[in-house]
Amino acid sequence: MTSRRARDIDPAIVLRAYAMGVFPMADSRDAGSIYWVEPKLRGILPLDQFHLSRSLRKTLLADRFRVTVDQDFAGILQLCAEAAKDRPETWINGSIERVFLELHRQGHAHSIECWDGDRLAGGLYGLALGRAFFGESMVTRVRDASKIALAHLVARMKAGGFQLLDCQFITDHLASFGAIEIPRDAYVALLGEALGASAGAAALPSASGDLFALDAPGDDAGTVSGPLSRKVIAQLLGQTS
Repeated sequence: MTSRRARDIDPAIVLRAYAMGVFPMADSRDAGSIYWVEPKLRGILPLDQFHLSRSLRKTLLADRFRVTVDQDFAGILQLCAEAAKDRPETWINGSIERVFLELHRQGHAHSIECWDGDRLAGGLYGLALGRAFFGESMVTRVRDASKIALAHLVARMKAGGFQLLDCQFITDHLASFGAIEIPRDAYVALLGEALGASAGAAALPSASGDLFALDAPGDDAGTVSGPLSRKVIAQLLGQTS
């Protein structure tokens, strides 16, 4: 018996939904449909309040992982969609997977990958729109991989002129990095500022943050590696405790 194919979603509709503060989810991996979510309390991670622990800074500065951007978006998306011991169910169904692959091809969706040798150890993916980044999912197959990916994302956002990191919902894990909950009205106002539009407007932004601002000319495109890059990342993230 095969599960029915979930209906495809128009990428343009997804972009406009995010611009209004709404995002898609599914009940399960095999769900044939999606629903649209607009939380009353929204999770965000203020970029200037990112908490870099001493242990994470040590891991960041060590030669533990090779970190890349947009080198294996499909691989990260697949890892995030897989069931695991700590996450037996997933909200990423076939239609969400397909639309984000298309949004990635269009240059809107991005991934940060952590590699342990040739193995994809973990990372995250999300949607960049204007000066906002909407974090969709994080995954770890090797300890600290998703933490390192998040640290790289925040540093890139700070360097690239982003204003808003949307976490959707708060977890204890995200709260340990400085994520907070804010009411919907406050979130919509921040979103409007990040998109350069009226709060809650469906119009897409004309100005965007640069997720690749840290990549020096002449470096391999989309790759951050080496002691200097790790040091720059740590410096951008500020104080530790």
